[in-house]
Amino acid sequence: MNANAIDVTVAVPVRNGGRRLERVLQAVCDQATVLRVELLVCDSGSTDRSAAIARSHGARVLSIAPAEFSHGETRNLLAREARGAHVVFLTQDAMPASPRWLDCLLGAFAAEPDAALAFGPYIAQPGASSSTIRELETFFASLHGARTVRLTAAERALPARHLLGPRGFFTDANGAVARAAWERVPFRDVPYAEDQQLAIDMLRAGYAKVFVPDAAVEHSHEYSAGRRVQRCFDEWRALREIYGWVEPLGATTFRDRVLAPARADVRWARARGASPAAQATVAARAVLHHAARTAGAALGSRHDRLPEPLRRRLSLESRATFPPLHRENDGHR
Repeated sequence: MNANAIDVTVAVPVRNGGRRLERVLQAVCDQATVLRVELLVCDSGSTDRSAAIARSHGARVLSIAPAEFSHGETRNLLAREARGAHVVFLTQDAMPASPRWLDCLLGAFAAEPDAALAFGPYIAQPGASSSTIRELETFFASLHGARTVRLTAAERALPARHLLGPRGFFTDANGAVARAAWERVPFRDVPYAEDQQLAIDMLRAGYAKVFVPDAAVEHSHEYSAGRRVQRCFDEWRALREIYGWVEPLGATTFRDRVLAPARADVRWARARGASPAAQATVAARAVLHHAARTAGAALGSRHDRLPEPLRRRLSLESRATFPPLHRENDGHR
C-alpha cells in the first residue's frame, strides 16, 4: 500500500479481545467517511482469535510477545508503523458510537492547525451501573469548558500539578495524535497513564489539545469492589507519579467522597424514573462503588509508603515498582 494512499491510521493494541474486538473493528470499518483509513493492530500474544479477527477486517497486524508490551512503547511502535498523517488510538473494548466518529475526531486538526491531540468522550456500555453512567457523564461534561487547550510560555514552566484535571486530560482509548507532532514528542515509556503524560509533554512543547464531544466511544467497565480498589489504586498511583497529586484524607472524606456521590447517583436514578426499590439498590451499590474508589485512590496516591509486596497485590496490573516519574518543571526529555 502506497503511503500516499492513507489519510489516517486507526491503531489498536490487542490481547485476547474476543467478540468485543470484532464489534470495535466493525464499527471502524463502518465509518461514513471519505478519508482513506488504515487499520493497524498490535497483538501481544493473544491466545484467542484476535489476530485472525483483525485480519478479517482488513487490519495489518503486528505481533509482539506479551513481555514486550508496555502502554507507552507499544503505542510508539504503532505510531512508527502507521502510514497515516494522523494516528487514532482505540483500545480493544472502545467502540465508536457513531458512523461520524472518525470525521468528528479528525475535524479538530483542520479547525485548530496547531493541535497535536484530539480526543472524544466515553459513554457507558449497555447494562452499566448508575454510578458508572453518571461518573462518565459528569467527568466529560466538565471538559466542555476546556475544549481547546494551549499553554502560554509562562504556563509551560509550571509544575505538572497545574495541569491536573480537564486542562491536561487526554485519553488514548479514544484519541488522535498528529504524527508529525508525535515524531517530536513521542509517548514516554511509563508504566501507566502514558496518555496523560503525553498531553503534558505536547502542551509544554507548544501544541494545542482539543476535546471533541461528538466523537464518543462506548467504553466502560464494571468491577467487583476488590477489583475497583485495584483499578483506582493504579489510576491514582499514576496521578501521583505524573502530577504529584496526593488524594486528601480527613474527617469529612467519607461524607464527601462516598456519601455525597452515592446520593447524587440515587437522585440521577430517580430523575430517570427508578422505582423506590430500584433506588434502594442503586444506593447500596453506589456506596460500595464510591467506597472502593476512595480506598483505591487514597492507597494509590500514597503508594510510595507501601511495601513492594503490598503494592503488587493492590495493583490490577500487579505492578510493584515505584518509578520517580514526577519531576517539577520537567518539560519533555
